[in-house]
Amino acid sequence: MLTTILSVNQVPIRLTEERWNHITEEHGELTNHRADILKTIVEPERVLAGSTGELLAIREIETGKWSVVVYRETGEDGFIITAFLTRRANSLNRRQQLWP
Repeated sequence: MLTTILSVNQVPIRLTEERWNHITEEHGELTNHRADILKTIVEPERVLAGSTGELLAIREIETGKWSVVVYRETGEDGFIITAFLTRRANSLNRRQQLWP
């Protein structure tokens, strides 16, 4: 199933079934959190710069626990690369903040 949502830059971002399978195979704790992952793109608290042109949307899902979705915008559209949960906010804070 293909899902498309809009990023904060109003760019359509795709989540393909192949990518969702990759995410849940690597990060099984996200299996029942597809809606949370999509919400992180649509309503992030911050968007950070990745190291090779990708973007990181982040949103705190519970105190001290962050949802991180790595995605790429290619102009007219974009796609989700991966997603994960982290409690290491300090490592996120080292990155350049792009939004807001």
